Amino acid sequence: MEKAIKEMRNRKSTGDDDVPGDVLKVLGEGGLKILIQLINTIYETGERPKDFKEVTMIALKKKTQATKCSDHCTIGLIANTAKIISNNLEEGLKGKLRLYLEKISLDLEEEKELGM
Repeated sequence: MEKAIKEMRNRKSTGDDDVPGDVLKVLGEGGLKILIQLINTIYETGERPKDFKEVTMIALKKKTQATKCSDHCTIGLIANTAKIISNNLEEGLKGKLRLYLEKISLDLEEEKELGM
């Protein structure tokens, strides 16, 4: 969690939660505990807060005289807290997947040695 917060860039737009990354960086131990409780609750229940599901989409002009869709690019503003939680869940899942793949690999090697 701390790694995800530290990696956030300063002075960036907020998502629907209106919590700047700069604020998350100064939460302290108490704030981190609350975020961890939130992550655990989301993980256990599978329910995410409403503003974690919402993304604000903004169309930006690539050209000054933009008239076609191809003259624009779209960015999405996601709640900073949702980004952190998403990154943590992703890292946790990667770790579990890595362990699972290692186990499968070991099982396959064992079967090969046994001539199965």
